Amino acid sequence: MVVRGAPAIAVAAALSLAVEVANFKDFNGTSEEAASFIELILEYLVSSRPTAVNLSDAAKKLIEITSNAASTTIMPESVFQAYIEAAEIMLDDDVASNKAIGSYGSRFLQDQRKIVPRFSVLTHCNTGSLATAGYGTALGVICALHAEGVLERAYCTETRPFNQGSRLTAFELVHYKIPATLIADSAAAALMKESRLSAVIVGADHVAANGDTANKIRTYSLALCAMHHHIPFYVAASLSSIDLSLSSGEEIVIEERSAKELLHSRGGLGEQVAASGILVWNPAFDVTPAYLITGIITEKGVITKNNDAFNIKDFVEKAAGKSTA
Repeated sequence: MVVRGAPAIAVAAALSLAVEVANFKDFNGTSEEAASFIELILEYLVSSRPTAVNLSDAAKKLIEITSNAASTTIMPESVFQAYIEAAEIMLDDDVASNKAIGSYGSRFLQDQRKIVPRFSVLTHCNTGSLATAGYGTALGVICALHAEGVLERAYCTETRPFNQGSRLTAFELVHYKIPATLIADSAAAALMKESRLSAVIVGADHVAANGDTANKIRTYSLALCAMHHHIPFYVAASLSSIDLSLSSGEEIVIEERSAKELLHSRGGLGEQVAASGILVWNPAFDVTPAYLITGIITEKGVITKNNDAFNIKDFVEKAAGKSTA
């Protein structure tokens, strides 16, 4: 958890390996062996965080780039240089992607609710600059609304048990001078009942082809509450968070965190507060079914439903400039 947030995990993994290969002085191997070395390390890194699909997506792209480089040169240094340049591009691309998500999200919300002069938005966990290469996804939309003068207030959950909301999101909101209020996780339904919210916007660690979305634990319950109170529920995520190889969220691997996060205060960092001997179930994520999600805000636009279902594959292919059959 030193690095957390699906986009940040991917970029940090890519750049950390770039630093390692940049410092190689004497690599006594062929260009093919250099590419194989990079592939081996990337596969190891992917095994560390199976739920965050951005990491595996980045690894696949980098492996392809280094494999192509190895096929056109006999110099291992050229393979390493190709990798370094690709990793640096990923950093720049993530920031640009996040800013586009913020812009599309803000514009879409304003177009959908033209009679609403100002918006109050609830977000969950941390999806800002501390969870990405910069700017943020869901928090990026909030920042864009604020920059355009149409944000009334941002609400953030504390996000137990590791408190990413109270420690990180609250910090970013204060830093950006955005009017914001921190709430207990258990207060979200009461907040919605008070009719104080225009929308709920969360990030994503893994989006299946049908729109089912894995995100920080309690996202699912927030989506249920939002539907009950007729509040739009949006996911903000880059296209790299979408995994078309998975037909539904049932196929997403859900990581479980240490029992200590629940047994001790401060998300496991403080003193023990729970009874010794009690068993713990501590999934890091849950899956929100697509039927609870109003739209998915990406760097290429907002994916909306047609006949109550997302056609994500068609959107992704069009965004990539491909024709669909």
